[in-house]
Amino acid sequence: MSGSLVTKNGKHMVNKISDYQFQISKEDSSGMNVPVTIFANDLLISKMALDRTLDQAVNVTTLPGVKKHVVVLPDGHEGYGFPVGGVAASDLEEGIISPVELVMILIVESD
Repeated sequence: MSGSLVTKNGKHMVNKISDYQFQISKEDSSGMNVPVTIFANDLLISKMALDRTLDQAVNVTTLPGVKKHVVVLPDGHEGYGFPVGGVAASDLEEGIISPVELVMILIVESD
């Protein structure tokens, strides 16, 4: 894949950074607090764009207290609100805690 592709809902551009890294910039979508970084190859990213995996990752970036970036790992796929294979770090004081077992959320202290 060269250049960029669009998520399933058509609202977010996915840009190729390197052979195994893609990004949805927070400047490209209103409400995003941090960018989405996806680790995948061309085949995997094209499959993620067919379902709601990437759109769900963008939704996670709008949660309060999310830090640095939301990550989607190569095994990422559509979940129930949060993509399975997604990771987000959340501020200890202002962030969120998710009760979902499939979600890995890291709590970090404020700077």
